[in-house]
Formats: sequence, structure tokens, C-alpha cells
Amino acid sequence: MELFMPLFIAVVLVFGLIKKVPIFDAFTDGARDGIKTMLSIAPTLVGLIVAVDMLKASGATDMLCGFISPAAKQLGFPEELVPMILLRPVSGGGSTALLTNIYKTCGPDSFAGICASILAGSTETTFYAIAVYYGSVGIKKVRHTLLAALSADFTAAVMAVVCAKLLIKI
Repeated sequence: MELFMPLFIAVVLVFGLIKKVPIFDAFTDGARDGIKTMLSIAPTLVGLIVAVDMLKASGATDMLCGFISPAAKQLGFPEELVPMILLRPVSGGGSTALLTNIYKTCGPDSFAGICASILAGSTETTFYAIAVYYGSVGIKKVRHTLLAALSADFTAAVMAVVCAKLLIKI
């Protein structure tokens, strides 16, 4: 397995030589395009990161979780899952930390652990994906995409609970 990347690079180089592609020029052109793309999406990503940090630091996420948790509990959602449902569309790393915390406090085979596992595998970091993909091509109007993506995230949260209940009964 350690030889995969060196072999892959060697195959690409040999294939480029056979096809008479100017390998170094192609590499530098690709690197230049990559830097241009990075610079075009950087402001969007910085804004997203600052907004997430401000929400966490202000306590707004905790307040929102406290507001939503009673209703979520009445609907059959484990209350440990609410912060993950709210954070998953915004931060992959943050939601992974919450997933690990659910495993530690409730156990991976608990109802909350199973729900969290399904949620982690079936949702996307919506805001990050929109920022990166749309920002790289300059699309500014994202309202329909955002609505559809957040609806999919909500559906995934509901289905995580439904599927976990079915799994536990089996």
C-alpha cells in the first residue's frame, strides 16, 4: 500500500512521456489554476469560518439547542443529537467531535450513537460545500440550492432516527 502513490506518479509520468505531453508545463499550469481557484474561494471560506466561530463564542448555538431540544425529544430524537444536527451542515470537524462525544457518553451501540452514526454518514457540510463549489465558479445566488440541501439534511436527520429505531428492533 505504501507504494501506491509513487507507482501512480510513475504511471502518470510515463503516460505523459508516451503521449508527448510537456509534463512540467502541464504541472505548473495546473498549480497556477489551483492557486487562482484558492484565491477566489478564500473570502467565502473566511466569512464562513468567522460566522461559525462567532455563533459558537456568542452562545447562540447553545441557546438554539436549548430551544429545540424539548421539541426534538417529543418527536423521538435523542437530545444528544440536536447539536450535531445543527452543526453538521456548517462544520465537518465540529460535528465529528460531537459524534465522538456521543460515542463516549452514550456508547456507539446506543440509540443516540446509532442515530449519530447514520446522520454522520448521510449528511453533508452544506454551507462549506456551497461556499467551495459555488465560490470557485463565481455563483452568487444560492437560495434554491441552500433550501434543497438543508431540506435534505433535515430529511437525513429524521431518517436517521427512523432507521435507528428499525435497527434496534431487529
